[in-house]
Amino acid sequence: MTYLLVGITGGLALDLCAKWLLADYSLEQFVFLRSAFGVIFFLMSAHWYGGLGALKTKRWAWHLFRTVLATGAMFGFFYGLARMPLVNALTIAFLAPLIVTALSVPFLGEHVGWRRWLAVCAGFIGVVIVLRPGNGMFSLASVAVLIAAFCWAGLSLTARKLASTETSFSLSIYITAGPLLVSAFFLPGDYIAPTTNAWGLFVLAGLCSAIAWVGMVGGYRRAPPVILAPFEYTALIGAAIAGYLIWDEIPDQWVVLGGAIIIASGIYIVYREIGNVITNRYLRAFTAGGAAVIFKRKKRQSVTK
Repeated sequence: MTYLLVGITGGLALDLCAKWLLADYSLEQFVFLRSAFGVIFFLMSAHWYGGLGALKTKRWAWHLFRTVLATGAMFGFFYGLARMPLVNALTIAFLAPLIVTALSVPFLGEHVGWRRWLAVCAGFIGVVIVLRPGNGMFSLASVAVLIAAFCWAGLSLTARKLASTETSFSLSIYITAGPLLVSAFFLPGDYIAPTTNAWGLFVLAGLCSAIAWVGMVGGYRRAPPVILAPFEYTALIGAAIAGYLIWDEIPDQWVVLGGAIIIASGIYIVYREIGNVITNRYLRAFTAGGAAVIFKRKKRQSVTK
């Protein structure tokens, strides 16, 4: 539980740094520096995950596809985050686990019962309630976060597909390096020399992304998702409090209602599908690399039994 809470805190701190920095710096510059420091921190921890040799792979096409998904997720989410309340962006982003359930049928050939399909439909209804099309909430920013949620779901699905052959380290660092290269291409002309305080926040953002990854993976390696997954939604509480204290953001009753439906749908799917079985499906996007660790560990346990 401690690991998970550390991971949630790291992820929320990353979002806070992003929202603060994106008020003064371009999206391209934030993604570039956040990714650069993230790669540095990942490389510093390489010896914990088998060294640089863990980056070897023969499945470059899949890694390239995952970098595209990671780029879409990062640019989409942070674009929306800069233009809408923090808790609204996170509420929409938590649609990702429901998308994973829906796409697991065509992508992984899994069976999803009618109860889980109802939960998926309920989750999408929750998003419609949050966005309220026709009332000014359905904007380019909200569409960008929705696209990010689909990309996050794709990262989780591909991590599961590659878990048997790829290391968790390679699944994580390549998706961090991808947005770094893409943002570097668009960065010239949009770069503003950061202040001393801004440099500290950029470094903190990279560090928090690594902390979030380590914390979430560490938590899911020590306890089943049926116990831990509901606690991931505490990030919404933290986001609501932080948004109110820092930016005077107050979620209205429709955001609260839609968020409650999304949360209830996600938790129901977790309990309905996995019970007490360890799986990697419901890890958040940035923990997709750690999903491989859990999958391999479960496979080894089944072999030794």
